[in-house]
Amino acid sequence: MQVPFLNLQPQHQALRTEVLAALAATYDATRFCLGADVENFEKTFSTTFGYARTLGMNSGTSPLHIASLCGGFGPGDEIITTPFTFASSCWGISYVGAKPVFVDIEPDTWCISPAAIARAITPKTKGIVVVHIFGQPARMDEIMTIARQHNLFVVEDCAQAVGAQYKGASVGGIGDCGTFSFYPTKNLGACGEGGAFVSRHAAVMDRAQLLRVHGSPKRYTHTAVGFNFRMDGFQGAILNIKLKHLAAWTARRRAIAARYLSGIKRPDVQLPIIPAYGESVWHQFTLLHPQRDTLRAHLEKWGVGTEIIYPGPMHLQPCYAELGYQPGRLPVAEHASARCVSLPMFPELTDAQVEHVITSLNAF
Repeated sequence: MQVPFLNLQPQHQALRTEVLAALAATYDATRFCLGADVENFEKTFSTTFGYARTLGMNSGTSPLHIASLCGGFGPGDEIITTPFTFASSCWGISYVGAKPVFVDIEPDTWCISPAAIARAITPKTKGIVVVHIFGQPARMDEIMTIARQHNLFVVEDCAQAVGAQYKGASVGGIGDCGTFSFYPTKNLGACGEGGAFVSRHAAVMDRAQLLRVHGSPKRYTHTAVGFNFRMDGFQGAILNIKLKHLAAWTARRRAIAARYLSGIKRPDVQLPIIPAYGESVWHQFTLLHPQRDTLRAHLEKWGVGTEIIYPGPMHLQPCYAELGYQPGRLPVAEHASARCVSLPMFPELTDAQVEHVITSLNAF
């Protein structure tokens, strides 16, 4: 049996008729940049997850850039973040000339460690970028307590965590702002690029909305140096359709994860956890194994696709060499990067495929 790591075709084939009809309507109405389709998506997204407002954007990276600007980050500022993430989590910090300060992660959730954040604060610290890695909510109570004590602006990177909740509250609405990615592989994926920005502060949302479209409150008037971060109408139309199915897709991801957790019976595997404060939306099902590469080769022979997410922590990436981090500086993140392997995880996996993954792994 073949079990691909990811297959987007079944989902898109099931939605094909509805999506093409929506695209035709957008095309005929020439709603290409922002417009009614994006506005409808923004409203539905806000209602679904309890946000006051949502701003659709052209990628998951753009709202992270906007977040740094709204936080007032700039040259001379230090922004604490996690090294166990995709590069975009750090780009917003670097784009505005601030310095990313990488701290270690928790050994069980693999999210940023609140204790490590507390130890890293200096007079230059201006903010924290939290990543809800693989769909797992970080420990936001502890992080927000630290932030309030030191007057820090908290950005929640929810690229992998759309729909995740922390103690009943949607991630993205707990910190000072939240950012989302709708890259095609995400739980809520566009057919191209897309992203979103939310904040519980009206002034932050107003600033983000201004910056999203050339710093222009009205046509040909520019009150700030802005950007072209608009979501296009086609992506808004597609996301509107997909959003209706997200709850069911998330439920299926959780069912698959539960079966993996109960079925994998290897003492040498460190499985992800379900913390008491919230449950992952399982963008990835990632485990740690000391013979990661050998395990991957074994699973490949059994027809099971895997990926390494992420093989190189950000503090050791060449682009941040000037920061001076050396191997061993952040041991938990480095341990995870050296041992992590992600199993197939998408809603269209069949029960038989899930069982084959479990059987294959247990046979290692």
